[in-house]
Amino acid sequence: MKKKPSLIDVARRAKVNISTVSRIINKTGSFGSATETRVRKIMKELGYKPNRVARRLRTQEGSSHLMGLIIPNIQNPFFADLARGVEDVAYRNNFAVLLCNYDEDEKKERFYLDVLQSESVDGIILPPIHENDPAVLQVVRNGIPVVCVDRSLSSGALDKVEVDNHMGALTAVEHIIARGHRRIGVICGPADSSTGRERLRGYKDAHAKAGIPVRSELVRFGDFKQPSGNSLTHEILSLPEPPSALFVCNGLMMIGALEAIAALGLKIPRQIALVGYDELSLSAVFNPPLTMVKQPAYEVGKCSAELLLQRIEDPKRPPTSLKLLPELIIRKSC
Repeated sequence: MKKKPSLIDVARRAKVNISTVSRIINKTGSFGSATETRVRKIMKELGYKPNRVARRLRTQEGSSHLMGLIIPNIQNPFFADLARGVEDVAYRNNFAVLLCNYDEDEKKERFYLDVLQSESVDGIILPPIHENDPAVLQVVRNGIPVVCVDRSLSSGALDKVEVDNHMGALTAVEHIIARGHRRIGVICGPADSSTGRERLRGYKDAHAKAGIPVRSELVRFGDFKQPSGNSLTHEILSLPEPPSALFVCNGLMMIGALEAIAALGLKIPRQIALVGYDELSLSAVFNPPLTMVKQPAYEVGKCSAELLLQRIEDPKRPPTSLKLLPELIIRKSC
């Protein structure tokens, strides 16, 4: 049976974004006459038929009752809890959520932004892949409400919900220092993400308050994924003078760090003290139980969905910036 042509097939053949095809079909937004002619010609050649029932349902009363949520990694417990917070608020307000996972990949992020616009979502919630994210700013210019979560953009006045990453990291490293450690390694997130930068700043400020110099050889930059936590922990613990404690700046990298520590045969906390950022579901039952910075992930999702609904209702209201507080859960790994 021959596969029916899709919106994506039309966009690829016409060499335009999916959102451009959608605007031409729905006669919304701006596009050139030559582009429209080319797209409609290709639609005819392919035999593409827009789902007119879906279009009618999505445009009734000017609302699709759809919100998009794009997250970097659904395997990260923080984003799973965040998604649940978004979905609960959406459902209570008769909205559905279209969930996309971009896997810290810029190309995938652009693809999903196009898909969500083609689906005529009323707004989008996402952590931008980096601070200068032109794809997200273009969505805003297209008139789609956007709420940033966990990470922010360096430009553009947008609604955002973040956790106080500086305070969380500062508190964690101060605890490590209070336990008597002076040579503390850190596995950070990407340098071009606000989350990674703020957690590194907390690490440095804790050292400055204690009068301890920051050693560049003890600082490593990961990508918030498990393999980088593993490889960077191997690197840092293989130094001629390794640290006595390690601060790992997200949950998935923490899992990677634990793998590396086990492979090296080191005992926690006697040979290497360990503190992580992002509570893991099994943190309390590890041997020893892990000291972790717990983020209010569900509340982040809930607040972001509420802000998006407010933005949809009142597009001209001033941007709102919320910063929620994390909590250090002290156990026995440090």
